[in-house]
Amino acid sequence: MTAPLSRTDRAGIVAAARCWIGTPYVHQASTRGAGCDCLGLVRGVWRELYGQEPERPPAYTPWWAEDGGEETMLAAARRHLVPVTDGRIRPGDVLLFRYRRTLPAKHAAIAVSPDAMIHAQEGAAVCEVPLTPWWKRRIAGVFAFPEID
Repeated sequence: MTAPLSRTDRAGIVAAARCWIGTPYVHQASTRGAGCDCLGLVRGVWRELYGQEPERPPAYTPWWAEDGGEETMLAAARRHLVPVTDGRIRPGDVLLFRYRRTLPAKHAAIAVSPDAMIHAQEGAAVCEVPLTPWWKRRIAGVFAFPEID
């Protein structure tokens, strides 16, 4: 594991997330270069910024949100991240998505700008992609990492 960054700011968060680009998708994993899923990407960036994670998620299946119907990811974000309430997306923000309005949030990404994000999606390596209208319509929450400027 790398040492925590000496300065936690939005540019540092984006730089840390970009270091994960190319990491293959591996369900439940969170190891830069070896494998991660969308939650693993956010967890790995957290470790690089702060050190130890505040909690480890329980084991989950790829279809956990459809099976359980609980807002597990959104609840964890509210426990450990800072909700963004002004509707703006800033570099370094954590974005949570619902694939359908009736389902709990189950996908996460890190914003690079108001119009781009870094995420891990099944079948692809971590990549930086446009935050298109399709994705924006599915945003369930926007959160900032704690104590950033």
